[in-house]
Order: sequence, then structure tokens, then C-alpha cells
Amino acid sequence: MTTPAIKFGFNHMINPALTPDELVEAAVTLGAVAIELRNDVGDNSLRDVGTARRAGAKAADAGLEVVSVNALYPFNVWNDERARQTEALAALAAAAGATGLVMCPLNEGKMLEDTPEKAAALRAALTAIRPIVEAHGLKGFVEPLGFPVSSLRSKRYALAAIDDIGGAGVFSLVHDTFHHRGAGEEAVFAARTGLVHISGLEDPAISFADMLDGHRVLVGPKDRLGNVEQLRQLYADGYDGVVSFEPFAREVHALGDPIAAVRESMAYLRGALAA
Repeated sequence: MTTPAIKFGFNHMINPALTPDELVEAAVTLGAVAIELRNDVGDNSLRDVGTARRAGAKAADAGLEVVSVNALYPFNVWNDERARQTEALAALAAAAGATGLVMCPLNEGKMLEDTPEKAAALRAALTAIRPIVEAHGLKGFVEPLGFPVSSLRSKRYALAAIDDIGGAGVFSLVHDTFHHRGAGEEAVFAARTGLVHISGLEDPAISFADMLDGHRVLVGPKDRLGNVEQLRQLYADGYDGVVSFEPFAREVHALGDPIAAVRESMAYLRGALAA
């Protein structure tokens, strides 16, 4: 089977120093098809409706999809504060013309055991979030985090909750290659995946259990996470959506020519997938 042409996206974490306008310009320069805006990149965060509208309009004029706003956290701890946060973030995502809202679970070493109470809390949160994202014309992108301290590591566990509330038409998964490897989960659930995040790990001294966001670099030939193999499996199983760069490492953000480095990573992935 021929591998589809990879549809690259740029998460704002590719370089938090970029303004939203500059993120759009970088995506256009490198031939990406989508961007992801964030609410946690300092002065360049998406914080108000006016900024969201301007960024969304610039992306649309450039032919780019705003595939997500990232992220609602911790989505699986539902309370009045989370309800207000969800409404506000969904409004920003809608103003930007985003396809969906990325939702990340509590990642603080709590709610680790798969208890009935934890399962009920997850289903209650999804049930409460559903009408909010639907009212704003959004999808919910559920992103299990593979860290040992994460309260939701398994995509299978997330899908069971989504199906239990009849939410398959609203919620899909984020397959993050870093978190997939960290969780040790083999199934990729391509048909239930709405977005893919990619980043690499090269440091041979870091175990998959100990790796942190700060270790996430661009994907190249020294990658230990198996990005190419994961993408091949996703494509073989029918995924045809956006594959978005999400490197958190400071050394990536501090590069003198980040555009050239990203172009090199894009070329590596295209070549590796075609081999």
C-alpha cells in the first residue's frame, strides 16, 4: 500500500517565541496544512477573542486549518472552575475557526488507580464537556498522557469512556508519539484518531519511563520513539489527518534557524515513510 502524503501541522510549541501571525507565516513557508494555537506559550498565548479571530482569519487567508486550540487541563477533574475554563477556551477556539479543542488529563501523580470512582469522573467530565464543544461547533480531542504520573495513560481506557456516553461523534483521540511510547500501548486506534502529535527522543540515557516534555525534540534519524513506525501503522490502519510537530525541548526553541531545522525534519520523515 502507498503511504499517503504526510499532512504536516505546526503546534505553537514548535517555537513559543513566535506570535500567532508568525506561526502562520512559518507554516506557509514550510508547506504545512494546519496550525495549533495554545493557551500556555506566554505572551503569545491565545487569551482573548480578538486575537483568536485575527489569528484564525490570517490562517484561513493562507489556506491553513486551525486544527486545534491546546489545551483544556485537567479535563477529567470536573468542577465549576473547569466548566468556566471549558466555556472560555471553547469560545476562543470557535473565534479562531478551530476544528477542535485538545483535552489533557490530570498529570500530577493523583488518580492513578483505575477505580470505579475514577471511571465515573472521566465519564462525568466528558458528559459535561460534550454540550459545550457542540454548542461552539467543535470536536473534543482527548489526549492520554503517557507519563507514569498521568491519570489517563491509555487510549483504550479513554475510548471506553467515550463510547459509554455515546460520544464517538464528538470526541476522538490525539495520538501523541511521545506519549504512546511512554504508555507502552501498542494499539493505535487510527479510525478513532482526530489528530497526531509528533516529537522525538534522542538522549540514550533517558528511559521511556523517565522522559519528560523537556526531552522532546524534532524527529530525525536518531529518534528512539519509533515515530516512523508509529506513523506507518497509523497510515496502514487508515489515518489520513494532520501530523503536527510538538517539540517542547528548549534546545529546539533556541535554534538559530528553526525553520531550517523543521524543514530538515519534514524531509527526513517524508523520506523514511517512502522507503
